Amino acid sequence: MNQIVLATRNLGKVAEFERLLGAVVDQANAEPIKVLGLADFPKMPDVEETGTSFVENSLLKSRAVSEYTNLPAIADDSGLCVDFLNGDPGIFSARWAGKHGDDAANNTKVLQQLAGVPIEKRSAYFTCVVTLVFPKGHQNERVEVIESGKLTGQITFEPRGSAGFGYDPIFIPTGYELTMGEFGPGAKDEISHRGQAMRKIAPQISSLI
Repeated sequence: MNQIVLATRNLGKVAEFERLLGAVVDQANAEPIKVLGLADFPKMPDVEETGTSFVENSLLKSRAVSEYTNLPAIADDSGLCVDFLNGDPGIFSARWAGKHGDDAANNTKVLQQLAGVPIEKRSAYFTCVVTLVFPKGHQNERVEVIESGKLTGQITFEPRGSAGFGYDPIFIPTGYELTMGEFGPGAKDEISHRGQAMRKIAPQISSLI
């Protein structure tokens, strides 16, 4: 069975990607693809995200993981960009409050920064850049695929919902009343920035891997 490594230790992202890729594979009647995460490679060192953009950070991760595992690798770099905060947290979204991956602290900081800001000035968007690279010796070793997705919305006044991860509980997508934290997994996949990017790149995975 073909294998691909998703460059994350976030089990929520692995599950999300498995759903999205599985749907594409089923529709195409293609060979199944086994999705591995970094939990399957516990000795893999952390990749320092030194890039100045989502594209740069995504490529840093996918290249490093592919080289370490000698397997095709896919990585995403995504974040929340708040207009009132001049686009912050942006590429620093995962560590906005200081500690990487502390979702509750990150949400709290954003809400504190927007304290007293009226709803009409709480516009924001999620963005996601997904990259796919291949290891040396692979027939597509020189191929690098880049796709992106964007979801506009507003920041709430308090967290709502326990589904999802990251900033989902404080983000209401345009045209909806629920936060992303109140969406079910399938419904979230349909509209999310990551879902958009993954749907663009998934068919290319099936043909290139």
